[in-house]
Amino acid sequence: MSSHTEDCIFCNRTNCKVISSTKYFFIIRDTAYPVTKHHTLIITNRHVDDFFDLTKDEMSDLDEILKEQKKELKRLDKEISAFNVGVNIGKDAGQSIMHCHIHLIPRRKGDVEDPRGGVRGVIPEKQKYKRK
Repeated sequence: MSSHTEDCIFCNRTNCKVISSTKYFFIIRDTAYPVTKHHTLIITNRHVDDFFDLTKDEMSDLDEILKEQKKELKRLDKEISAFNVGVNIGKDAGQSIMHCHIHLIPRRKGDVEDPRGGVRGVIPEKQKYKRK
């Protein structure tokens, strides 16, 4: 955990078109590297790199934001039928911006041939599995 850093794009809100904010977070649509249309990033106001360092108040706020954004996204796009929620924590997990942010990725029926396994796809050979 660290304080605001001058070179952090989220601390400086570089190229961030904020669509909503709360005491603890600000919300943007990911227009730089969206996985799907309306891919949303929920970003901490304070500079903290590790999701596990969020406070109870931040976690409570995040829960409400996720629920509100789900409703808003389904209102914006009636084809949205599901979501992936993801957090990369640490470089070995793929975190490329060392400022905590949560991905809310809208999904649509048929956007991939076989969505089974969802987030397990971070390790491709583990995504597809057979139930025992």
